[in-house]
Amino acid sequence: MQLKKTKPNLKVLLTTASCALLGGTAQAQSDEGWQFDTAIMHYAEADRVTATEAIIAGQKSFANDQVLNLKLTIDALTGASPNGAVAQQTPQTFTRPSGNGQYTVKPGDTPLDDTFKDTRVQLTGQWTQPLWQNYTVSAGGNFSKEYDYMSASVNGNIARDFNKKNTTLSMGIAYAYDIIEPEGGIPKPFTSMVIGDSDDPSFDDEFDNTRKGGDDSKSTVDLLFGITQVINRQMIVQFNYSYSSVSGYLTDPFKVLSLVNENGEAQEYLYEHRPDERTKHAFFGQSKYHFDNGILDASYRFMTDDWKIDSHTIDVRYLIPFENGHFIEPHVRFYTQSAAEFYQPFLEQANALPEYASADYRIGELDTYTVGVKYGMPMGSANNLAFKLEYYHQTPKSNGTEEIGVLKGVELYEEVDAIIAQVTYSF
Repeated sequence: MQLKKTKPNLKVLLTTASCALLGGTAQAQSDEGWQFDTAIMHYAEADRVTATEAIIAGQKSFANDQVLNLKLTIDALTGASPNGAVAQQTPQTFTRPSGNGQYTVKPGDTPLDDTFKDTRVQLTGQWTQPLWQNYTVSAGGNFSKEYDYMSASVNGNIARDFNKKNTTLSMGIAYAYDIIEPEGGIPKPFTSMVIGDSDDPSFDDEFDNTRKGGDDSKSTVDLLFGITQVINRQMIVQFNYSYSSVSGYLTDPFKVLSLVNENGEAQEYLYEHRPDERTKHAFFGQSKYHFDNGILDASYRFMTDDWKIDSHTIDVRYLIPFENGHFIEPHVRFYTQSAAEFYQPFLEQANALPEYASADYRIGELDTYTVGVKYGMPMGSANNLAFKLEYYHQTPKSNGTEEIGVLKGVELYEEVDAIIAQVTYSF
């Protein structure tokens, strides 16, 4: 990124963003030769999950404005992940998802499986080129593999310029197919977790009776329609509408719900069950404005789905360049969502089992905010180094479920704090 006093071409900053939202990479330059971006990011939650991500992305420009983008991403995750059960005033023992071994949670603590570990390798490729006068097309694919998860997708995008290239209409489509292969197999919905001596010969038979198979799958179709408009030399805006339809296995095989008595004491732990279809609609607006002393980048996104989750995202960045090519970019992000209609923090023995239920806080009501800053500097000809540090805070909330008995004396909606640090180098 060049940080000079001259006003940048803001149109380039948003061109082909529609394709990027569908899994591709936006075209940034037209010079021939390879351009590389590398990054290392570390994410650490307090007493929970930590993740380290390494990225290397390359862009090769050819004649006639043809562009090839390639990216390799490697993620490593470790730490403790909530299993969905509620805290209790007595110790709790759980069987690991694989069926091999157990773990015990202290009184008052949110139940966390502290053996959470995974590594993901992802490869992404995208080809972009002009097709006819004022038309640009793009096609690409993505493949990622984890220990117990595989995902493959393809996407395509077409954009049409109008009004002396000041207006761009775009349309994209993507299809993804995922296979879930959890260690221990796919749990049967609402079956009770088997807890006992895993060396007991009968344990394996009882555990197998809670499984319905070794793997399952889901498919996703995404559609995107967008318009980008140059307002003047200082301002550009973009509006997108996206539609997503997911079908297949959408339940988290590692999550359970506490089945409690009238005093709120856990009697059993039941494997969760979610619908096998989900449809989402999202509306996104973004504007970039070049002031004399910086560039303001602000966006808003509204998402709604048939699980009754509504979310709002506000994201604001302000890039401040300096004479020597250095820059600083403060960043603020706010996100809020309502709970899924089948979200329940726990189930009561006195009530009949619902058709669907999940205690996963990620689909419950919550607010989050992120604040941080990025600092960048030139490192010789066309090379740039940048550092980013952010603080993330998440506040899960009650969906109105009444806390009963001993549950009134424990924390059901534990807040999460995290630090995000990233180093990027472009050459």
